[in-house]
Amino acid sequence: MAVELIFSPEATTDLQEAYDWYEARTMGRGEDFLVRVDACIQSILRLPESYAPFHGDFRRALVRKFPYAVFYEYARNAVTIYGVLHTSRDPAKWRERLP
Repeated sequence: MAVELIFSPEATTDLQEAYDWYEARTMGRGEDFLVRVDACIQSILRLPESYAPFHGDFRRALVRKFPYAVFYEYARNAVTIYGVLHTSRDPAKWRERLP
C-alpha cells in the first residue's frame, strides 16, 4: 500500500535553510544532510506508525548523524511533514506548526 507524502511549505523552508547552513560551512555536508533526511522520510513512509506519538497524534523521527527531527502526522494513508527542525530549538517552534 503506497503512502502519499505531503510537505508543508514550512518543512520545505526548513530543509533549504539547514542545507544552506551546512553547505556554507563544509562543501558536501549539506548534501549529506539531505541524504540522511531522505533516509529518515523513507523509513517513515515504509512504517509510518512505527514512531510513537509525540504530541497528540503527531510523531517525530530523528535524523541519523544530525541533530534534527522530522515532525509529521499519519492519517488517511498520507504522511504530512510539518517540520524538519533542529532538536535544540524551542518546542514552541514545532508546536505552532501543527494544525
